[in-house]
Amino acid sequence: MSDTIFAKIIRREIPADIVYEDEQCLAFKDVSPQAPVHILLIPLKPIAKLADATSEDQALLGHLMLVARKIAADQGIGDAFRLVVNNGEGASQTVFHLHIHILGGRSLSWPPG
Repeated sequence: MSDTIFAKIIRREIPADIVYEDEQCLAFKDVSPQAPVHILLIPLKPIAKLADATSEDQALLGHLMLVARKIAADQGIGDAFRLVVNNGEGASQTVFHLHIHILGGRSLSWPPG
């Protein structure tokens, strides 16, 4: 995996507005928010995209979902939020370190894109 901007955030080489961290993941505010609340949740383990995850990552992926729920509650968006994972260039993934967008704080329309 290349040395992504998210890897640099994990190593604290570049600043980020961190809202959550534990032994498996890190979450920070998106610098280009698409909603009033827009948090990026990333695993500390370098997985380029969801399609690269293996059965060994099952517990980590479940952990990310539960942490996303906690972050949504902590950010005041409770049970009205959207989680987005872009997988690959064709799905608009621009940073190849698995990440979950946590979006909320406004009405979200469907379909999203």
